[in-house]
Amino acid sequence: MEEIFTNVFIDGDKLYTKNLIKGERVYGEKLIDFKGKELREWNPRRSKLAAAIMKGYKDLPFKKDSKILYLGAATGTTVSHVSDIVENGKIFSVEISERSMRQFLKISEVRDNVYPILEDASRPNLYSGLIEQVDFIYQDVAQKHQQEILTKNSVYLKKNGIVFYCVKARSIDSVRLPEEIFEEEIKALEKKFKILDTINLSPYEKDHIMIIGMLR
Repeated sequence: MEEIFTNVFIDGDKLYTKNLIKGERVYGEKLIDFKGKELREWNPRRSKLAAAIMKGYKDLPFKKDSKILYLGAATGTTVSHVSDIVENGKIFSVEISERSMRQFLKISEVRDNVYPILEDASRPNLYSGLIEQVDFIYQDVAQKHQQEILTKNSVYLKKNGIVFYCVKARSIDSVRLPEEIFEEEIKALEKKFKILDTINLSPYEKDHIMIIGMLR
């Protein structure tokens, strides 16, 4: 077992985060004890960030006090692990689905660093009074105009802030080759961000890549 990032551990092909709320499971994940710490198994088939790490991403910059704008929080699987990592930080979590948010609230009720926002990520002005300037934006939104959503929300990103952009090719265009879409998304993102890394998430997620970029 090795700690590879803040509160993130790896043991062979198993990934874990240090549990912020001892004894608490979010999606039925395995809990283990390691040197007095309780760790939660982080499933890369349930979390694109975990998939990126398992595919070799080595520069996760999250710190214990980081502030993150998370777009597309869904039911909170990945948010919960990010909450473990940024234990003294804040995660402003935007989700448009009322059904998903009802389940997500179970996480935010016990995790003080998670701030739920039931809103449309394509209209960031609607939650301007609910968030602060952030160090990172993590976006996992299955909509056609994914990059436009990221660009609009970048107003909340601090200077030299970093984005984690999950590109779902089939949500953008279900006919064209995913590789063509990925190339276009990278080129368009370069206008506003310096590209730090791109990671193909196969076999964990089909037709997905994650682009990591720094605000210019």
